[in-house]
Amino acid sequence: MSRLELITPEGLRVDGRRANELRKITAKTSVFSQADGSAYIEQGNTKCLAAVYGPREVRHRMQALADRALINVEFNVAPFSSSERKKRSKNDKRSLEVAAFIRQTFEPVILTSQFPRTQIDIYLQIFQNDGGLLQSCINAATMALVDAGIPMLDYVCACSAGCIDKEPVLDLNNLEESADTPELTVAILPRTGKVTLLEMESRLHVDKLASVTELATEGCMQIHKVLDGVIRENTEHLMSRLNA
Repeated sequence: MSRLELITPEGLRVDGRRANELRKITAKTSVFSQADGSAYIEQGNTKCLAAVYGPREVRHRMQALADRALINVEFNVAPFSSSERKKRSKNDKRSLEVAAFIRQTFEPVILTSQFPRTQIDIYLQIFQNDGGLLQSCINAATMALVDAGIPMLDYVCACSAGCIDKEPVLDLNNLEESADTPELTVAILPRTGKVTLLEMESRLHVDKLASVTELATEGCMQIHKVLDGVIRENTEHLMSRLNA
């Protein structure tokens, strides 16, 4: 599909959204009883499951950090998640890259100094990939960490934005990503507006950088409202069960 077809003359995208519109988000926490914290999120047709274990004893004593907890991230994409049906191993270059981005995003936010010589494991599984893979993982991991009761400075909310026909667009889907659309993923702390991740997949003209970053930041704030609502609803449900 050519880039001209990605936005109609009426300003609508392939999935019927406006340029500054997010895909529908569905999220829930405590989906695993065995994990310390877990969460499931759907952003459009992208589906991600996150599980958090820890803080717990480190697997290898040599890796233990005397002043803080070690954060370990494992990311995996199901072979049936996209039309490619390609099986990726845990040591796949792209999977390791995404895991490293997520670890670096959370390291300054989790209060690791409270848990020296321990390990916090974050496991992420993509069941369906329709674009925005990194942002979905970060948002799911945030909810799972909150569900596990691990102290953080703030929520970490992520959103992507790109540029189609010189127009900034929010929350790209797989079709838009496949058309070599310049894409930027931003993760912020909503209360302070501090940026913890800024990742770009392809070249973006410097004149468009500010507007695309601003649009992605606005998307992060909208996502924060959704995630905060889900966490509060889950907490109220838990409180009502405890008081019953």
